[in-house]
Amino acid sequence: METHIVAPIPGKDYPQNWNDFLDWFATEEACLDYLEKLRWASGFVCPSCGSVAEAYRASRTRLMCRDCQRQSTVTSGTIFDKTRTPLRVWLAAAWYLTNQKQGVSALGLQRVLGLGSYQTAWTMLHRFRRAMVRPGREQLKGQVEVDETYLAITDRLNPISAVGRKSKTTKIQIVIAVETLQPKGFGRIRLRRIANDSAACVIPFVQEVVEPGAQVHTDGSAAYLKLEELGYPHQRTVMLGSDVPAHVSMVGVHRVAALVQRWILGTHHGSVQPEHLDAYLDEFVFRFNRRTSSSRGMLFYRLLQQAVATKPVTYAQVVTSRTKRKTKPKA
Repeated sequence: METHIVAPIPGKDYPQNWNDFLDWFATEEACLDYLEKLRWASGFVCPSCGSVAEAYRASRTRLMCRDCQRQSTVTSGTIFDKTRTPLRVWLAAAWYLTNQKQGVSALGLQRVLGLGSYQTAWTMLHRFRRAMVRPGREQLKGQVEVDETYLAITDRLNPISAVGRKSKTTKIQIVIAVETLQPKGFGRIRLRRIANDSAACVIPFVQEVVEPGAQVHTDGSAAYLKLEELGYPHQRTVMLGSDVPAHVSMVGVHRVAALVQRWILGTHHGSVQPEHLDAYLDEFVFRFNRRTSSSRGMLFYRLLQQAVATKPVTYAQVVTSRTKRKTKPKA
């Protein structure tokens, strides 16, 4: 028997505008009810033993498994775990974040929501960025362009940075993969910060984000020579001495590179700490891959749907670099 995935319905599964949002989430209890439906759409599943049965409600917030007797909450084990910020504020932040097409800065979020500190706004945004990467997401298919580029970013002094440092502009190397559609247009993308453009950095990236059998189009770099052996039909375009400019022969990666740089400079004024760049790249991918969505409410729904499926992260973990394992080439 085939399982049909029912698309969320505007006005039923998510608010359609700000007035709807205010009506839907007027209380903390309403926010909890909404997150509970997102987390356990088919009924309560005990996070401890995995039992599928209606939970006993020990209080307005605590759910108790009838089998193992363990208590849990709707937000435990999610990015909202142990938060002291009201859920109404969290959901308002998610709405504002997804309804601004170019994204928001932590300072902008702090001002709009009236948050007490820049640190709170900054941490909220980074937790949401963790949730923007859907576990088990599909690999890129068809024809895929892959190339590296440099992003110019400024590690400026901000309220959560160590005092006494001066602003420093640096260039960080990233690798880009873009689905190209026929006769024209682009599909989904993937981005990642890398230590260098060696095979040890770019080949694992391709293997992780591109489906085996997909045709991979690269420049003449020797770093990609093993792709054929790994099951990827490989098209190489040597740029040196070619009459065709690189931005014409590989238009996808060059277009995306320009958009990323413009977004970093425009929304974040180029001020991104290098160790946090991957989080910003995750947000750009989330936005780009959903650029054709006609409903901002749908993006809000998807973000919260992934937020309740994303493991909790502490402020210390957010501050600590999450990219060391990604940027170091394999031995």
